[in-house]
Amino acid sequence: MKYLVRDKLLAIGDDYWIEDEDGRHAFLVDGKVLRLREKLELKDPDGQILITLREKLFAFRDAMTLERDERRLAVIRRKRFSLLRNHFRVTLVEGTELDVSGRVLDREFKVEYEGELLALVSRQWYRLRETYAVDVVREDADAALLIAVAVCVIRMAEKERDGDGADEP
Repeated sequence: MKYLVRDKLLAIGDDYWIEDEDGRHAFLVDGKVLRLREKLELKDPDGQILITLREKLFAFRDAMTLERDERRLAVIRRKRFSLLRNHFRVTLVEGTELDVSGRVLDREFKVEYEGELLALVSRQWYRLRETYAVDVVREDADAALLIAVAVCVIRMAEKERDGDGADEP
């Protein structure tokens, strides 16, 4: 199932809908502005919070946490010792690790578990520059989690780019 995200609406404090491939509202991203860190809530169409995305405070390296039902679900960090600049690791609370790699700022990357593709993020399906898709490949995968991962790694990559002025390869 493909989910459409419109990039130009990703400002902190803004709310925006993520639609399924049939144009129906699938998830609402509710942006919250906090003094010390940012917080986003991924909600279902009825307004129920599915996943909370938080910038981690006082982390040695940039990190974001994902929470479900006010309990930590995962931590996302840039992968250490990677030859690829755009390589992130998602560590789920039970120890499972997801691998995120590709051209994050170009919205061309994948999310894998032990080499198996779970989701593909790409702009190639859409001519509109501000639109990209999160294609959840496995039917049994947690779409909300994979969308939250995509939103987090893009935010982290943009923050790093804006902070140090470096461009992606």
